[in-house]
Amino acid sequence: MNEKFFDLKKEKQDRMINAALKVFALNGYEHASTDDIVREAGISKGLLFHYFISKLGLYSFIYDYSVKYMMLELSTGVAKGETDYFDLLWQVRAVQIQVMHNYPYMLQFLNESKKENVKEALEATEDKRGVLSHQYNQIMRRADLSRLKKDVDVERLTKMIDLTVNGLLSEQFFNESFQPDLFAEEAKQYFAMLKKLSYEEE
Repeated sequence: MNEKFFDLKKEKQDRMINAALKVFALNGYEHASTDDIVREAGISKGLLFHYFISKLGLYSFIYDYSVKYMMLELSTGVAKGETDYFDLLWQVRAVQIQVMHNYPYMLQFLNESKKENVKEALEATEDKRGVLSHQYNQIMRRADLSRLKKDVDVERLTKMIDLTVNGLLSEQFFNESFQPDLFAEEAKQYFAMLKKLSYEEE
């Protein structure tokens, strides 16, 4: 990647990043078209290749940028002293929702990239795969599980929450009028319901 990309105005950088995130999120690496990306970004194909050399170079940059950006937001968005299981999970989700205000397709891109099966795309991002999941695990290690009902399987509960919220995100993501705040409001209701069902009454 040409480092001069960061000399561009932030608005233009974000326009190119968002265009790539959207096209890769919707199509995966193999079927993503650079024609669609430049059309979405409102730039020439020559300019795209000037900064990123190839589609693989762009994909690698977008993946790296997404991981670093999410890690930075997690470092400031999750309270260091928080130990409540549901509150920790929600703070992680709140960070992701905040990210979507600037980069609406970043979370969907990261979620879809887990299904990536093209060898060159996997090899180009190999050193960053697992970084976010490790960070999420580190955060959740602080969770106090003592309030959970005795018959609650924490691993299954966490998976159920992820499937529910990611399913909700996918459902809303393909709606052209997707709004992060509306998604947050609905997701919060699911969290509240599951918290009530899973915790012992005080």
